[in-house]
Amino acid sequence: MSHHVSRRHFVHTLAAASLAPAAFAAGKSRDVKKAIMWGTIGVKGSVLEKMQAAKTAGFLGVEPMGGMDRAEVKAALQATGLKAASVCCHTHWAKPLSAPDEPTRKVGYDGLVLSLQDAKEYGATSVLLVPGVVNDKVSYDDCFKRCVAEIKKTVPVAKDLGVKIAIENVWNNFVTKPQQAVDLLDAINSEWVGWHFDIGNVGRYSPAETWIPVIGRRILKLHIKEFDTRKMTPDKPGAGFGAKFLEGDNKWPAIMAALDKIGYSGWGIAEQGGGGTPEGLKDLSDRMTKIFAS
Repeated sequence: MSHHVSRRHFVHTLAAASLAPAAFAAGKSRDVKKAIMWGTIGVKGSVLEKMQAAKTAGFLGVEPMGGMDRAEVKAALQATGLKAASVCCHTHWAKPLSAPDEPTRKVGYDGLVLSLQDAKEYGATSVLLVPGVVNDKVSYDDCFKRCVAEIKKTVPVAKDLGVKIAIENVWNNFVTKPQQAVDLLDAINSEWVGWHFDIGNVGRYSPAETWIPVIGRRILKLHIKEFDTRKMTPDKPGAGFGAKFLEGDNKWPAIMAALDKIGYSGWGIAEQGGGGTPEGLKDLSDRMTKIFAS
């Protein structure tokens, strides 16, 4: 009997899944909630004033940096009703976990631990981590080994706090293909470590929708960012970021469909220029609504 029920349930689920894209096309909203990265809120003012500006623009969450004044951030979250979508580690670029010298790695480790503690205090479920940086002093292989060792060292802290580490793909000459993200996660091998997928950052390498099925359900959070390969030049690949939401060449319907397929729900966090004024923030928010409905 139970076999029959589970089979019927399976068939029902399958039918529902096949209907899903049509339902979204008919205007059903996805469970992707709008948040904004701290550095993207360009309006001047106190922590509270910045959060109020984000709230007024239609955002439901923010992504604070690690190492901010904890009491101030908590008070502003409470006053505005915004949620902490994530915390962005504040030490990972300047003091990466991949550094050749132990003292630098220690600063990076301590920064990650502090960010995890901040996240716990703010009610965020993950910390964004740039795992390391490949350069003339650090090879890909060395970066990989050191990142794995340092992150493994941090896993007990993450587990104890109940906050996950979410590794982000950035322009660090490290993890430029989706399979490399999987290889890194497999080497760390912990349920407390997943991926913070930045949609715009992969635009330089390959379409975002080709990454999503490979990393799959290990994607914990999203950075919503536009990229335009047409603006990119050999000398200035970064010019590709100079496009507004929906005006670059991200294929948003394909990206959202790929996210549907892995069953993604949760935060979509804006990291996009243009948020320097209340009107700019509102424009970012409105364009994100369109993206999530595409």
